[in-house]
Amino acid sequence: MITNWLSKVGNSIPRGFSRHYILSLLKEQPMTGKEIIDKAIFQSEGKWKPSPGLIYPMLGRLLEEGLITEMENGRYKITNKGLEISIDLQSVQNLIHKQLDVMFRLGNIGKFMAKDMIDRVASIGSILSENLDKMTEQEKEKYKEFLTEELEKIENKEKKENE
Repeated sequence: MITNWLSKVGNSIPRGFSRHYILSLLKEQPMTGKEIIDKAIFQSEGKWKPSPGLIYPMLGRLLEEGLITEMENGRYKITNKGLEISIDLQSVQNLIHKQLDVMFRLGNIGKFMAKDMIDRVASIGSILSENLDKMTEQEKEKYKEFLTEELEKIENKEKKENE
């Protein structure tokens, strides 16, 4: 029973992921909603097939937030504001990748914890990206310091376990 649940959860895309995925694609080049869907299917080798009902409302929210603009040819383009948020999210993502790497090295329990962490971080990342432009530089620095400290705790724990 738990294996069925894990297989469903393990294959799902974390909440908030599509928002960041769209911004990352538009950082590379302007695209239509259909091109975004096709790229997601191609990159995931068919494992993720985002529906138009997911992508187009998300594009609408990104437009409202001023993170993207729609061009005359129907393509969407990232704005400077969207680019700033995307860069900040990339630095957070790099820290998270290091943490996940450690967890995956710890075996099955680490993998289970990593999947749970991905869901939680995606939710936090979604909230952060929606509010990043409202945060002061001091708040952003505090958050980065927190993530760095948490990463160091995990790395220190791994070192102790390997001694």
